[in-house]
Amino acid sequence: MKKILAVLAVIGPGLFLVGYNIGTGSITTMASAGADYGMTLVWPLLISCIFTFVLLIAFGRYTAITGETALFSFKRHFGVVPALFVLVSLLLSEFVSSIGVLAVVCESVQEWSRPLTSSGEGFNTIVLAAVFIAILYALILNGRYSFFEKILAVFVGLMGLSFLATMFMVIPDVSEVIAGMVPSIPKQANTALLIAGMVGTTMGGVLYVVRSILVKEKGWGRDDLRRERNDAFVSVAVMFLLSIAIMASAAGTLHPRGLHIESAIDMVRLLEPLAGRFAISVFVAGIVAAGLSSLFPIILLGPWLLADYNGTERDLKSTSSRIFMLGVVLLGLIVPIFGGRPVLVMIVSQALLTVATPLIILLMLILQNRESALDDDKASTLMNVAMVVIFLFSLVMAGFGLVGVFDLVTG
Repeated sequence: MKKILAVLAVIGPGLFLVGYNIGTGSITTMASAGADYGMTLVWPLLISCIFTFVLLIAFGRYTAITGETALFSFKRHFGVVPALFVLVSLLLSEFVSSIGVLAVVCESVQEWSRPLTSSGEGFNTIVLAAVFIAILYALILNGRYSFFEKILAVFVGLMGLSFLATMFMVIPDVSEVIAGMVPSIPKQANTALLIAGMVGTTMGGVLYVVRSILVKEKGWGRDDLRRERNDAFVSVAVMFLLSIAIMASAAGTLHPRGLHIESAIDMVRLLEPLAGRFAISVFVAGIVAAGLSSLFPIILLGPWLLADYNGTERDLKSTSSRIFMLGVVLLGLIVPIFGGRPVLVMIVSQALLTVATPLIILLMLILQNRESALDDDKASTLMNVAMVVIFLFSLVMAGFGLVGVFDLVTG
């Protein structure tokens, strides 16, 4: 047990990012890719994970050396306008995502529970949403960062076991996974939006700003750079593995039959006849764990980003922070109460998030080469080249996202 706790102590921030990153948006996007294209879109996921690894190291290294978080440094070195743009864009994107995350979780549980109710309608989504909201808010009000790490470790562990178990029950040919790493772009409609969504949910700019906050919260400094790098590797490896598991689950069952999905609920509905009640129960458990693990950081994000921007202490127990977090968590009631389809909104929000990502990468690239920021610890030539390539890739993905959204709106 002591060894397990020691490992968790080292990779805590990484697990936190996995919990945040692999949510219902990732499930929907990766499952849609697997159902529509099999494993042919593994390549954007692989590239995104490699680039995410580099950026996690860059942002974590900067904070470990300077002691300053990214958003605060953006404001100090570049002024209020770019820093405020990053802050507002990240908050808006997360608010939109939070509306859909809990709705997808509740609708998935409702679909799974239909055979358990006499009416056949399943559990009431409003009641489910209220229960999940109460649990999440209670956990946040009574915990510190070290406690949050433990909660996220539980969620991520359950999510990982669920999705990996489902994958092995319905796994496609391994050769398909390998072939999918060769870059190709299918010509079907909305492919650009889907690829942008895959990249957005894997390497959205908010991930790196949060990484900087977590390194600061962990208290890592110059002597912890190797630990920070190992933590980043574990985080990205788990992200890739879980994303592949979700994609493979859809590719191995729905793709051969030409079945398409627009939501995680479709995945639940279509997978059960093909894989059986046990497999779908395991998959739904993964959806619940993924949704809660994603909502947990989303609720914390607002107060953290505002404190980061202002350069003040991150106090989640203050009245203003508690009111802010309550408002965010209550957004999850919008769809259960008023209705609507959250999944399309979530995919679009993930794609639009890629628009803010190039700016975040560019600002950090500049900071890493400023003597006023890092003195003699400026970035190496290799890191600079890598970040320039990543910056250009993020611009292309931003274009994909805007084109995809335009096609969706005009089509």
